[in-house]
Amino acid sequence: MTTEFIWQLPTAGDGRYGEAARLRRGERAADAGSPYSGGVSDPRGSRFNYYDYLHQVARAADLSGFDGVRIGHDLQGEEAWIVAGYVARGTRRIKLVTEFEAAWGSAVYAAKNAASFQRFTSGRLAWQIAPGGTAGDRRRHADYAEDADVLPRIDEFLTVARGVLTTAPFNFKGKFFEVGEGGFRGTLANNPVPKVYLSGASEQAFALSARQADVHVLDAAPPETLRAQAAHIAALAAAAGRKVAIGLRISVVARETEDEARRDAAILQSQSTAAVAAAADDDGPGPAATLVGSFEQVADGLSEYAAAGVSSFLLSAAPHLEEAYRFGENVLPALRERLAAAERQAA
Repeated sequence: MTTEFIWQLPTAGDGRYGEAARLRRGERAADAGSPYSGGVSDPRGSRFNYYDYLHQVARAADLSGFDGVRIGHDLQGEEAWIVAGYVARGTRRIKLVTEFEAAWGSAVYAAKNAASFQRFTSGRLAWQIAPGGTAGDRRRHADYAEDADVLPRIDEFLTVARGVLTTAPFNFKGKFFEVGEGGFRGTLANNPVPKVYLSGASEQAFALSARQADVHVLDAAPPETLRAQAAHIAALAAAAGRKVAIGLRISVVARETEDEARRDAAILQSQSTAAVAAAADDDGPGPAATLVGSFEQVADGLSEYAAAGVSSFLLSAAPHLEEAYRFGENVLPALRERLAAAERQAA
């Protein structure tokens, strides 16, 4: 089984600010003062913005050997589809896992966007469909769907999107979407359907992934817990005549030694806590846990997850630019070789 490593793009800020002030790398409003002390000039001025930094992170992931970048959906962050289009032209081979909500527009229009995106990126677009936040979050963005309708709507959304991308004419009538004699022809026809990433820990979420997902992403938990969840999802998918890969979303702090990693993790935690206190809406929801240790220890931990059934790792670390290079140079090559050796031995 091929294992993939996806790096996070920080669409709502990079989560680390030296003086607990809300700053965005590479970006300063024209009327803002320099972040440096007196006598030190800032040559950037307002000529660059946060998108330039996101471009750097994506390039770092591409150069460091990652298989893709995850462009998260955040209600107060940059729009994932726009970021994906922006960084696509500056990267050569990485997959662009773009997260959005099924409530935000027509499934047919999303499929049309995907067809064009696949054409100009040689099929590098993937979708992560977010269930959305609380009912209050959804209402603030003009979505008044009941909680019980969120997953069924994703189910219909994916059915319609796949249908119009692969079939013409396509007809569908459901609770949330209806298509009559649809489907794409000409240049928009027969383009790759985006690989679908879904998430959630409920039985309903597992059942949805069994029907629709290519990858079901789980939050960090002990390997044995993930092993049981992976086996359950696999059984549900097999009953539907499908296979679903298991993903893991987790942060990492990897250093030369464990002591160095724990020291930096404590510093990062204190800075992040102070930054959130200074700006409550600072960062979007992140991974539920962090793997901290030496390069070898982090590789050991991720290998345990791979042995438990994980084949898609969605990783993050702040600051994302420097950490992409650090992980890509010091952990990723050895980890790939270790997993390949384990696969050869199992065969």
